[in-house]
Amino acid sequence: MWKKIFGRFIRHEQVAEPFGINHARLPRHVAIIMDGNGRWAKRKGLLRTVGHRAGVDALREILRTAGRIGIDVLTVYAFSTENWKRPHEEVDFLMQLFSEYLDKETQNMHDDNVRIRFLGRVGELPSVLVQKVHYAEKLMQNNTGVRFCVAVNYGGQDEICRAFQVLAEKIKDSKLLPADITPDLVSDALDTHGLPPVDLVIRTSGDMRVSNFLLWQTAYAEFWFTDTNWPEFTPQHFLAALRDYTKRERRFGGIKEK
Repeated sequence: MWKKIFGRFIRHEQVAEPFGINHARLPRHVAIIMDGNGRWAKRKGLLRTVGHRAGVDALREILRTAGRIGIDVLTVYAFSTENWKRPHEEVDFLMQLFSEYLDKETQNMHDDNVRIRFLGRVGELPSVLVQKVHYAEKLMQNNTGVRFCVAVNYGGQDEICRAFQVLAEKIKDSKLLPADITPDLVSDALDTHGLPPVDLVIRTSGDMRVSNFLLWQTAYAEFWFTDTNWPEFTPQHFLAALRDYTKRERRFGGIKEK
């Protein structure tokens, strides 16, 4: 696994190990609940929209760091199915911010070998944004770097319900028996089909809950919480979370033999 950094090709582990991170123990799939944009802005006496823009800048740096370190999949919670309850002005701003992000970053991500993918009810977003989403996914579909998944208009319970609807249709059409349903079949019907389970969930801004995010995929995930608001979350925070993860013992319900 090689990456071109600072004008030369180096292995991912050559990036990770100087930071005290065992590359062999890195999580394959990291998910982030990017919380605290509004709180960060309020603390500074700024509008919430300023916080959201600052959050985009933080995301850009974390995505680059994930690619350099050698993370396989990075999934971020950008907009939930419940976020539509926010004031119309804020929702409209967020949709415009997503659109601007794709305008500015699609080619940059492509140049960095990122492969982007969107999770959730993407087709229900504004039509112009849907077009940009599909363009970005198609442009980067053959890239081989970090797989960057953006959960937008996404809810974990909604995702599972949609997966069961797909399976129910197959049962109705006699293509599947109820007894044949397995965890693997359910996983294949989710928005994250083909991706590894989440290994590490990072949540910023002090709250300690999953907030309807990747409920199925995080069954055995490790969690890392910080009081830091998302706009102030830096690559150093990200590396600290990864470093902590590599020191944990994961047993997946079993016990460690002596």
